This record gives sequence, structure tokens and C-alpha cells, in this order.
Amino acid sequence: MQAAYITAPMHVEVCETPAPSLPADGLLLSVKACGVCGSDLRRWREGPAQGSETLIAGHEISGEVLAVGPQVTGYQVGEQLAVAPDVHCGTCYYCEHGLYNLCDTLRLIGITPGWNGGFAEVLALSGEVLRNGIVHRVPASLTFPQAALAEPLSSVLAAHEQARTTLGDTVVVMGAGPIGCLHMAVARARGARVILSEPSAVRRQIAERFGPELVLDPSSQDVVAEVRRVTGGRGAETAICANPVAATHAQAVELVRKRGTVVLFGGLPKANPQTTLNGNRIHYDELRVIGTFSYHPTYHALALEAIRRGLVDSDQIITHTFPLAQAAQAFEQAASGEALKVMVIMQ
Repeated sequence: MQAAYITAPMHVEVCETPAPSLPADGLLLSVKACGVCGSDLRRWREGPAQGSETLIAGHEISGEVLAVGPQVTGYQVGEQLAVAPDVHCGTCYYCEHGLYNLCDTLRLIGITPGWNGGFAEVLALSGEVLRNGIVHRVPASLTFPQAALAEPLSSVLAAHEQARTTLGDTVVVMGAGPIGCLHMAVARARGARVILSEPSAVRRQIAERFGPELVLDPSSQDVVAEVRRVTGGRGAETAICANPVAATHAQAVELVRKRGTVVLFGGLPKANPQTTLNGNRIHYDELRVIGTFSYHPTYHALALEAIRRGLVDSDQIITHTFPLAQAAQAFEQAASGEALKVMVIMQ
């Protein structure tokens, strides 16, 4: 089969590689679409991590069941599935309390060494993935790229549930990459008005399609002052840091109202993960500062349903598609800042 490997910093190679064996308790998936995620781009920029030189990346996956192992019931050849990366243990403290995304031994398809992902023509899903992973059937009306989009949308839906976004809220989204644009779409679907802060002129222009009421350039405008101006001095209900920039954390704390919520959605670089926040503002004005990472498997099913119902317009998010043979170009396009979601399509 053909598969794409990150072989060096900013280098992707598509080559022939042995197809995986059919697990007796699992299945083989003929991959049809796989999205390029921000975490894929970080690995692409840095090169393969030690121990993952032969890892096939890609964790926003959809495809069709190619073969089913003899011990498997409940799946049939030809069924269309959407797959997310998380595979939990089922036995640790967090799994026993239903917090599967916080599993002490969480494995991630396409990220954890030994767990190949979706930038390949065929993907093996073991029995452990079918039992403890995130696998859902694709609604009949969805295309494979739409089904793959359910993975990043899942984490955004979960974040807004934690933030309690509701009708009448003002939500400030900081960052207009694919995830930031999904945050805008979900916030508006939940009845909030959206303010966007984004330094890139190209991304500000792209983001207009998601209907923000105010678009700010943090490189030339005082974002805190502008948010307070349009909220009558009160501040926003929620600020979402959908980027890997620590400075936006501090800014978010200053622009939310009393008892407002700051969502730290984007992880910071592992080499420099520290951030500085105004502790007195958090204390005296009773702010909530929350981190959100991944999601309960039910959000993946909800994401598929949200796309099916048109609550999130996938055509606005998916801006580019490339065949597997052009995976290198797909990564370059995703990194250019001129695309939102880039999909690799298996033909």
C-alpha cells in the first residue's frame, strides 16, 4: 500500500509499505480521507520524534471497512466509519470516572509510537481500538472529508460545553486557524455573538465567512479596550485562546467580564510552556480559567450529527484537498496560513 511518512523536518515522503495484517479481533479500514491537524504540522516542522521514525501520522480519519476479523461482531465490510485518535485503558481512575480523555495511559492513533494513523491507504483497527477507542458510523448523507472533520469539531464542541456558551454571550476567539474558525461557528450555533482577534490579514479575511461581529488586529489594535468598548465596559463572557501563543492567555484574562471564563484551548510549545496571568484579576473577579483537551467519545457522534444537520458548514472549513501522492504539498498548504482545513484523499 501507499503511505506518507514524515522523514525529516518539513519533509514528507510517500512510498510503498507493507499493508497491515487483519487483526483477529479487529478490522481493516480502507482510508478515504484524513485531515492535516496542527499537531501534524508541529511534527512536520520538527521532524520525526525519537522512536516514531516509522510512524504513519494522521488522526482525523474516515474510511470504509475493507475486512473484518473472525472474532468481530457488529461491523460489516463496506460500512463507512469515522475514527478519532484516542484509545483509553478503561481501568485507571479517570477511565472509571468517565474521563476517558484524561486516561493515565492514553494512546493516540497517528501520534503515539506504534499506533499508525490515517495517511495511508489501509489502517488496521485492533479490538482494543474498537472497544476503547472512538469509532462511529458515518451518516449516509456525509462525504468522507466531512466525516473526517468530525474529529477536530469534537474537541471544539466539548470546549463550548465546558465554557457553557449560550444565547446572548459574547465570545472572543483568539486565532483564526481551522480550530479558531470552528470555535466561531460553534459559538454562533449556540447563540453567541463572536469577536475575533487575529494578526494575519489573510486569515482575518478568510474568517469573515464565519460571521464575527467584530474583527480585530492585535498587532495594531488594543484588543482589551475594544472588547470592553463594544460590551459597555463589562467585558466578554468567554475568551478562547485557540492558538499556541502565551501572550493571548494574559490578554484573555483582562478582557472577560467578572465571573467570565478563559478557555486555554491551544497547547503551548513543549520547550516553552509557561504562561503569566493576573492572579488578582482571577481571584477578585472570580474568573474561571480552564484547560480543554480532547473529549468524551460522545462528542465525536455529536460532531457527525452537527455536520449532517448543517449546524457547522463543512464547505466553509475544508478549503483544500490533495491526493495521497501529494501529501507533501498538503502539509505545505496547511502550513502556509492561507488554508483552513486541508484534507488528504485516498483515491
